[in-house]
Amino acid sequence: MQPTSPSQAPNPALVFALMNAHQQTAALNTAIELDLFRAVGAGPGDVASIAAHCQASERGIAILCDFLVVCGLLQKADGRYQHTPTSAVFLDPASPACLASASRFMANPEIHEVYQRLPEIVRSGTTTLPGQGSVEPDNPIWVSFAENMASLVRITSVEMAKMVLASLNGPIRVLDIAAGHGLFGIAFAQQNPAAQITAVDWPNVLNVAQRNASAAGVANRFTQLPGSAFDVAFGTGFDAVLLTNFLHHFDHATNVTLLRKVHAALRPGGIAATLEFVPDEDRTSPPSAVGFALTMLTSTPAGNAYTFSQLKAMYTEAGFSNITQAPVPMSPETLVTGVA
Repeated sequence: MQPTSPSQAPNPALVFALMNAHQQTAALNTAIELDLFRAVGAGPGDVASIAAHCQASERGIAILCDFLVVCGLLQKADGRYQHTPTSAVFLDPASPACLASASRFMANPEIHEVYQRLPEIVRSGTTTLPGQGSVEPDNPIWVSFAENMASLVRITSVEMAKMVLASLNGPIRVLDIAAGHGLFGIAFAQQNPAAQITAVDWPNVLNVAQRNASAAGVANRFTQLPGSAFDVAFGTGFDAVLLTNFLHHFDHATNVTLLRKVHAALRPGGIAATLEFVPDEDRTSPPSAVGFALTMLTSTPAGNAYTFSQLKAMYTEAGFSNITQAPVPMSPETLVTGVA
């Protein structure tokens, strides 16, 4: 009989941790709602001053802060709390890279409550949300997404633009499908002063993108194309089409149909750039991509996190060549590109 390796040893602590994983989400959302990370950053970091800033009890703040230490989001010395490098950059509102606004979207009850029906979803293989789930036409959830999730993708949008623009220069036309907050197209416009951006999304969502384009100083090169990406006429002659965090909402056949439409909208040699959570071929890593597949199971009728071989097959069937993948710096996502 082979000896049991440490990784294979029975571990009830792992089971217990999973049973209580909800505590971590609740603690993070509570700390953000109470403005706790701002209080810690401002100092001096004692329980009394943090509690006063948060208008909360000292008992509650002490227990919450200790739990955040365990989670790796605070550190404690001599009874005082300080930021970790992660919380200083990504959770203190004083930081320009703060991601706290994203919690307002991620804490949406519609997102969490569906997991109470996960056994039913697993049995049926599809979401229990009404209609088409998160991809129901003009779903108001995407306005909330556009308003609150921009901070989460700001760095990714800049890095993606750098990668795609490495092979494009001069005056270019960029079609941004399901633009949402608009940051991906905006990043292209900021890095290429001759780039013209056309953003496709539902009208109310595009209002958010237009505000962001104005704030970024590129509104004069930012055009709205309201409606469904499957229905509106794109036009032709685009140098690049962006499909950021979109294909995962749909099945293979639907994506091929859309990619064929994208191919027709591109000039010869134009680039279709897809940004996705891409699992390895064994579909058990990396954790962020595997977890995203579960998100698609709970929220869409037939979506998934697709491997590169699956995405490559879609691109190939739609007529693209030179299909490649590359990790996006400082992001858990992968850039997949194909040439028309």
